[in-house]
Amino acid sequence: MSSWRGLMKLSSVTGAGLAGWFAGKHYERHVVGVEHQPRRSSFLSAANVKSMPGLPIFGSVSAASPLPPTDSNTVDVDHNNMGSKLSTTGSRLSQIMKYGFPGLDQVRSYDDFVLSYDRRNRVAHWVFEHLSQERLNTNKNIDRSKCEFVPDPSIHPFFRSDNRDYKRSGYDRGHLAAAGNHKMDQKHIQQTFYLTNMAPQVGVGFNRDSWNRLEIYVRKLTKIYKDVYVCTGPLYLPKLEPDGKKYVKYEVIGANHVAVPTHFYKIVVGETSDAKLEMEAFVMPNAPIDNDAPLENFRVPPESVERAAGLLFFDKVARNKLHKINGKKVS
Repeated sequence: MSSWRGLMKLSSVTGAGLAGWFAGKHYERHVVGVEHQPRRSSFLSAANVKSMPGLPIFGSVSAASPLPPTDSNTVDVDHNNMGSKLSTTGSRLSQIMKYGFPGLDQVRSYDDFVLSYDRRNRVAHWVFEHLSQERLNTNKNIDRSKCEFVPDPSIHPFFRSDNRDYKRSGYDRGHLAAAGNHKMDQKHIQQTFYLTNMAPQVGVGFNRDSWNRLEIYVRKLTKIYKDVYVCTGPLYLPKLEPDGKKYVKYEVIGANHVAVPTHFYKIVVGETSDAKLEMEAFVMPNAPIDNDAPLENFRVPPESVERAAGLLFFDKVARNKLHKINGKKVS
């Protein structure tokens, strides 16, 4: 029955009249809203932990009215009419969305990293990387000085950030996928300089110091693990104001109103040679940080980042299948 319910909740979007859009492959988290299920049950099977951990799920599209019943107590599903009901719902959705969706979160797959771009804030939702000792071997022909910060031409001009946005803003163009992680090929490192991979970061004390220390630390993990998976992104966290209320406030810079995140996160999963998985989660404020502050000070429960970011990280691996989280063994 659960497989049928999963099928019935699958988004059914047909191509007719949608100007090339298709969204049927976008799921809600394990096709049932996480707010209605315990955390553990929403994870997919972790039987094959050798496959690359899943990307964060964001911006899924599903039918507003679920196809027959989602109530676990209801069992009278007419399987014979399943196809016609899926077809009817798909047809109705095509009719409603005849002239296209306002937007689906834009996932960009570059040669050596993947990101989801937030067109409203002009900063990525998340950037995903895979590191190993082999992939971090520096190609002697790589020349970072030849790399230039450029807008990503694949992003609609309405939603791009521009170098002029950063000029005299007081912020660095801070890499999310670190340039130092992509030195196998000149094209790889150049792609990290697309402004889609940038976020406004405080320079002295953060981007050039403590954030850089974190990036170096992650690269060093490849000496411990055979594979390291890294997800990096911005956060916009609320702050308690004098009136006793909490507000989410952040600066925007330039003519394109590029959002300045209040914090940044990195979620890291290392895979050992015997297929054990260990996770670390870090959050740093976008502010000057004492360079003597240990990186351990910035470890946080992964769930706190997920709630703040609105993302679910490494969803193909159940947390109770992890060997360690933030250096502590998982019971």
